[in-house]
Amino acid sequence: MKPAHLIAALALAALTGSAAAQAPDPHLARNLAATCANCHGTNGRAVPGSGMEALAGTDKAKLVEKFREYRSGIRPATVMHQIAKGYSDEQIELIAAYFAAQK
Repeated sequence: MKPAHLIAALALAALTGSAAAQAPDPHLARNLAATCANCHGTNGRAVPGSGMEALAGTDKAKLVEKFREYRSGIRPATVMHQIAKGYSDEQIELIAAYFAAQK
């Protein structure tokens, strides 16, 4: 391969590789929401009689509001206030949208 072609091929590979590395993970919302399963059930479907709130099908705006209230300490909780502090606003939006879409 000629040096010019080699440089062009390397440049193309570098550009393609960085674009792929920046592509959003299509499963990120599901993966983030999976951390809620221990308490709120798989896909937000709480076990009946468990005393835990079901998240599946809940309005996204309502979930975001509650999550932010837990994070700020406005809403009382046993562990949710600590868990909520570990998520960014963007992650909270993703999680809320995921559960709102579950029926």
